[in-house]
Amino acid sequence: MTKALILAAGQGTRIRPLTKGMPKPMIPILGKPVLEYIIEHLARHGVKEIMINVAYHHWKIENYFGDGHRWGVEIGYSFEGVREHGEITPRPMGSAGGMRRIQDFSGFFDETTLVICGDALIDLDITAAVAEHKAKKAIASVITLEVPRDQVKNYGIVVAKEDGLIESFQEKPKPEEARSNLASTGIYLFEPEVLEMVPPGKEFDIGSQLFPMLVEQKLPFYAQSRPFHWIDIGKVTDYWTVLQRVLAGEISDMRMPGKEVRPNVWVGLNTRVDWDNVQIKGPVYIGSGCQIDAGAVIEGPAWLGNGCVMRKDSKLVRSVLFDYTRMDTNSTLWEVIASPQYVVDRHGHTTYQGEEGTTLRWGDARA
Repeated sequence: MTKALILAAGQGTRIRPLTKGMPKPMIPILGKPVLEYIIEHLARHGVKEIMINVAYHHWKIENYFGDGHRWGVEIGYSFEGVREHGEITPRPMGSAGGMRRIQDFSGFFDETTLVICGDALIDLDITAAVAEHKAKKAIASVITLEVPRDQVKNYGIVVAKEDGLIESFQEKPKPEEARSNLASTGIYLFEPEVLEMVPPGKEFDIGSQLFPMLVEQKLPFYAQSRPFHWIDIGKVTDYWTVLQRVLAGEISDMRMPGKEVRPNVWVGLNTRVDWDNVQIKGPVYIGSGCQIDAGAVIEGPAWLGNGCVMRKDSKLVRSVLFDYTRMDTNSTLWEVIASPQYVVDRHGHTTYQGEEGTTLRWGDARA
């Protein structure tokens, strides 16, 4: 049996404003948080005991997932923070420091543990990865993916021998200096004894601090290279691209919700669409409680969250509307992510509601 730790304590600063009111793992894809897809995937591979380390907006994760029984798993939480000037302040302890804190508290990590970030979509064959880890009698394993040589500068690169034994790491090397094209995916397998090397009560990172120790001590520390989808939502531009790929049906185990009423057009319950007088080119998902008025045009891939409104002659192109977003009459949104408070284009430029000089016309559908 394998346990799991999901890292969900980060602030998600690089993907603001999407994380202004929610932790990064709660960012929705087709109406479900990214973290929910991860938990479902773990459950499919028989990983039933899951710890989640949390900090910023931690209650939003805890309130949504509870004890995990809806997914057939058990979920526990570890809050990371300090008291400053009488206030509780979230403060992550680093990926390894957070693990050591849990271990010192309860000894939870008493068997092989999968460590995974809570903000990336994956379809990794976890069962096969654990089997290889155990067959090699590894104390730790890093799941890697081959990336094109010109992209190594975007990743932590793992340098390993033919049998996978790790020799060194390179952090975002220049292509001409890279000694490998194996990128670390931030997915790890650990045996319990690894945590004894982490200093207790301190902020400590897995990649930059723990791994160099394992290499230096020449412990059985291996890289696994296996093909799978790994979609990291690091920036707003990544998120827009991920949504386009999901809506186009490129990612396995991510099915469109709702009922398919026309080819490549799905709707939720309680929608009001003037079907005879709108133009909708899929793939498009229209969530529950949406209203699409006459003359509206939607060009997919597009997704409208629950309670959205498109007024007369409005046009939505390759975009996403978060819940309760309203498009005004004759308005156009093109390749953006829109919420009632802001619009972010595919390049990460943000326009806020009420900003002077903007030609965009949108708002809160509840107002």
